Amino acid sequence: MLSTSPDTPTISTPPHSTAPLTPALVWLMAVACGLVVANIYYNQPLLADIGREFGLSDSRASLVATLTQVGYTLGLFFVVPLGDKLERKRLILLLLVCAAAAMAGAALAPTFALLIGTSLLLGIFSAVPQLLVPMAAHLAADADRGRVVGKIMSGLLIGILLSRTLSGYIGAHGGWRLVFGMGSGAMLLLALVLALKLPRDQPQFSGSYGSLMKSLATLTRTLPALRKSALTGGLLFASFSVFWTTLVFFLEGSPYFYKSDVAGFFGLIGALGALAAPLAGKSADTRGPAYAISIGLLLSLAAYLVLAFGGYYLVGLVVGVVVLDIGVQVTHISNQSRIFSLVPEARSRLNTIYMTTYFIGGSLGSLVGGTAWARYQWPGVCAVGLSFVTAAYLVNRFYGNAPRA
Repeated sequence: MLSTSPDTPTISTPPHSTAPLTPALVWLMAVACGLVVANIYYNQPLLADIGREFGLSDSRASLVATLTQVGYTLGLFFVVPLGDKLERKRLILLLLVCAAAAMAGAALAPTFALLIGTSLLLGIFSAVPQLLVPMAAHLAADADRGRVVGKIMSGLLIGILLSRTLSGYIGAHGGWRLVFGMGSGAMLLLALVLALKLPRDQPQFSGSYGSLMKSLATLTRTLPALRKSALTGGLLFASFSVFWTTLVFFLEGSPYFYKSDVAGFFGLIGALGALAAPLAGKSADTRGPAYAISIGLLLSLAAYLVLAFGGYYLVGLVVGVVVLDIGVQVTHISNQSRIFSLVPEARSRLNTIYMTTYFIGGSLGSLVGGTAWARYQWPGVCAVGLSFVTAAYLVNRFYGNAPRA
């Protein structure tokens, strides 16, 4: 039965899985999400170094980040729906081995063309977190779902942000190729651990792959809350990518003149946003996701105002980084809590629709951010980022609220 509110449609819940979801397993899944999602972001503090090695402009070097996110989007759309059809553990292990191979290829790439090719493949095979998150939501009790998703998302957020710190430091002292080589080894080790610890989780969908993919359109058409969350999340993540794709270029010039290791250190500062993830999940369980989403969007707006007017001062830049990361993660976790309540037996497909839109936004943000930096430098970056956040706020505030004629 669908409710009259576009934010809270509900469809009958299938029998709950009997697989145990212990606190240790929740944290293992959080760590796994962080390690795998880091694959997407290792390259960002290294873009200037990659550009220098291959003799590229800043905007051309940023294609490494853009195509990695494009690959991730392709993985979300074509691979993640299989989580509702195939046994999830086996699918996750296969993707981890493929991701390790892609990272090894990036580490050895002799040309820029091969580097961006392996970056695209790495993005596709790094969709593992978007299989683990709905898996955890499926295994969790209804009353704890937001809290569990929040904990796992805190691991994912730490992976996103600390990946920049780690890769910036290793890149400055051992070269950017070492970063990808170490990442390849990490994927193989993680595959071994998950093979031993991750429970089997057999989904309920029994149709063909074609019917599975066709159902994405049906879900999108019939669930306005899903469309609203996807558009809001995609626009906000575009603003997030605008900032992080261009930060290394900003820090290498006036007034900072920092190297890639310092640029990566800003990921460590931004990781403070991970502290908000469990709180956001708890808030979604108790007060509903709409409240937390509004708070996250307002924080993101405030962050870009701080960055625009105070980014040339170290304290202003630090405050902007922390507030932006908190705002984006509060919004993201609450959006996922909202969509996972819609059709329990289709959580992988719901996550596919949401996260595909999310990373289309991220890819767009990386591309537009690089262009804005090349033409207008920091003021252009902040203007574009603020525009994306404003659009996300307007969508969340007004989209789907008026009844259709």
